[in-house]
Amino acid sequence: MSNDSSAPLPRAVLWDLDGTLADSREYHWRSWREAMEPEGVTLTEEAFAASFGQRNDAILGSWLGPDADPERVARIADAKEEAYRRMVREEGIDPIPGAAEWVRALHEAGWRQAIASSAPRANVEVMHAALRFEGLIDTLVSAEDVHRGKPDPEVFLAAAERLGVPPGRCVVVEDAAAGIEAAHRGGMMSIGVGPGETGAADVVVGSLAELPEGAFERLLDR
Repeated sequence: MSNDSSAPLPRAVLWDLDGTLADSREYHWRSWREAMEPEGVTLTEEAFAASFGQRNDAILGSWLGPDADPERVARIADAKEEAYRRMVREEGIDPIPGAAEWVRALHEAGWRQAIASSAPRANVEVMHAALRFEGLIDTLVSAEDVHRGKPDPEVFLAAAERLGVPPGRCVVVEDAAAGIEAAHRGGMMSIGVGPGETGAADVVVGSLAELPEGAFERLLDR
């Protein structure tokens, strides 16, 4: 039995979720305010903006102080995420311009795809369904699957391993500086999207709709 050395090498796109595939910022803002109000904490826009993309334990540690009771932290985090999922299910959410088109085109071109997010798994699954990406995304990696959040590359390395694709054959799409740093620390190419601090990415665009045809292939050819 001979090996087919001409078989194409696998390649993958690892998608961040919040702010990259969907603009869920308003739902996060509303659900955090809803969860913090009974705690007597008035959440400011500035504090919320600084937290976006982080894990809940880190967010609440910052807002409540390092000595916050772990049970209180867990209770608030659970209330926030339940409110968030309720909003997504009841009000729906649309992909960011260009996202659905790229996810489908890459799937049809044989790219393996993962969502690699710092969000809880239940949130990722609700978003995945709401965005109608079933059958197009091959695996979901969430906060429960890793020990360290971005800028540590663990979430992207876990996604690459599940897809069976070497890091050097992966392209990460992110909207935040921490995600771009995580991609590079993991030995992956990156595309920065949106108004965030993504200047360190290999390619930077204001919108996925602005990405030219063949952009992903050209990154791996470098």
